[in-house]
Amino acid sequence: MKYKRILLKLSGEALMGNRQYGIDPVRLAEYARDIKEIKELGIEVAIVIGGGNIFRGVAGASNGMDRVQGDHMGMLATVINGLALQSALEDADVQSRLQTAIHIEEVAEPFIRRRALRHLEKGRVVIFGGGTGNPYFTTDSAAVLRAIEIKADVILKGTRVDGIYNADPEKDSKATKFDHISFDDVLRKGLKVMDTTAFTLSQENELPIIVFDMNKKGNLLKVVSGENIGTKVNL
Repeated sequence: MKYKRILLKLSGEALMGNRQYGIDPVRLAEYARDIKEIKELGIEVAIVIGGGNIFRGVAGASNGMDRVQGDHMGMLATVINGLALQSALEDADVQSRLQTAIHIEEVAEPFIRRRALRHLEKGRVVIFGGGTGNPYFTTDSAAVLRAIEIKADVILKGTRVDGIYNADPEKDSKATKFDHISFDDVLRKGLKVMDTTAFTLSQENELPIIVFDMNKKGNLLKVVSGENIGTKVNL
């Protein structure tokens, strides 16, 4: 395998499957099977999930809600998604731990870096919920931060498109996909990979990002095996 330890970033919207809202148990089970497949090959897996399928703080703020309150609601939404994924992993006979940046000790462990590392070393999947624990930071920022803290080899950003394009492929049939691109080129071309804070943090710590289609069966295994799918962003 090309990577020993990965941080998988999943959007909350990905959990909706074909639904308009909430969590699709079929999609969740598919993700659990894909994660199990790579874990059985000895890869250490950490996961950060967004909460946009339940609540998004920015959207709440645009409708007049206090931004801090909205972001706290979004953090709780990521914990709900983390619990759902943990349940799906356990149904697939995969040991996992959910750690959160906000204290909800009745349902999840608090985030403690050394404990997270120990879980990974023991072969458990670690799910990080609650974002960074701070308002005004996205789960993209949380994913990069946690990846740096656990010394992950790469961030795998699972999306519904098969990489980074020079335009929206769902709107422009002539959009061109990049197989590889540098951090500097992403910034120069104004491409949206992650929010600026997350992207800059990844660049400064020389942590590569691979954007790929998580909804295609087998893609996660192909990525960690080193196959050239999706788009790799590095120096």
